[in-house]
Amino acid sequence: MDVTTIAAWALGSVLGIMTFLFIFRIVLTWYPQVDLTRFPFYLVAVPTEPFLAPSRKVVSPIGGVDITPILWVGIMSFLREILLGQQGLLTMMMDGKSF
Repeated sequence: MDVTTIAAWALGSVLGIMTFLFIFRIVLTWYPQVDLTRFPFYLVAVPTEPFLAPSRKVVSPIGGVDITPILWVGIMSFLREILLGQQGLLTMMMDGKSF
């Protein structure tokens, strides 16, 4: 295994986990009574809140609904596709293709 393969595996795992956590955050927005400071919801809130808090300052809720987790799912999916997709940058580096 070379460095590019390890980086692609690690980055793919992180982006996949973060996408899953943001999707879980979307589901949690349907239940406003959930306390995000309590276990097990704390496990979802801690890694996602550093992304969501600054985003909320830029993107205001639409109809009282926080859409920032939806935006981050899109961003994470976009990054994963650009870096690791079929024509992704790391994928082409692993295949030995030149840019």
